[in-house]
Amino acid sequence: MSLNQKIIKCTKCLRLITYCKKIAIEKRNSYEDWDYWGKPVANFGSFPCKLLVVGLAPAAHGANRTGRIFTGDNSGLWLYRALFRVGFASQEKSESKNDSLNLIDACITCVAHCAPPQNKLTRSEILNCSGFLRESLEASQAQVIVALGRVAWDACLKEFKTKNTELKKPAFKHGQICKVREQSIIASYHPSQQNTFTKKLTEKMFDEIFFRVRILLDESS
Repeated sequence: MSLNQKIIKCTKCLRLITYCKKIAIEKRNSYEDWDYWGKPVANFGSFPCKLLVVGLAPAAHGANRTGRIFTGDNSGLWLYRALFRVGFASQEKSESKNDSLNLIDACITCVAHCAPPQNKLTRSEILNCSGFLRESLEASQAQVIVALGRVAWDACLKEFKTKNTELKKPAFKHGQICKVREQSIIASYHPSQQNTFTKKLTEKMFDEIFFRVRILLDESS
């Protein structure tokens, strides 16, 4: 069974599975004609890759609706625009998993693969999904990892620390870089509405993260 198949079939977190199904039935009025995905959302992209983006979790009416991570919500609009500008995505819009969007030398995963109530995960839910993150990090062989938000940053560094006990964990801040042997982990504010509407994260700030990715990849080639 492939990694994505294992993700989709996972039922470890009863609270999250119940919530995803509930949202898929109740729906949002503007999406009442949609047949919601309503279950764990797989990684998007293919392994191996040069860039791995790690988000928090699917959005209730975004990926939980469309079945593709960062697709159908404002966070996805920001992410795919940024990836497109630097050549990691074939187009800048993400509307459904059946559109023509493809990633180029990149893959997207997340800390948890089910939409959580109020976008908040419990420690046990993060732990339950950590195996999938570990497999994604290993399978990707990514030279650069972009962690979107503090939770993703902490989760990625935790996985790397299991292999390198001497690794010192840098504090999370936008643009922070942690190098682990031949790999680099870059921290970015998550492109959530909470951050973008308040201008805590601007498009220029977000674009700079992915321009930095290109620079790091060019330096290592």
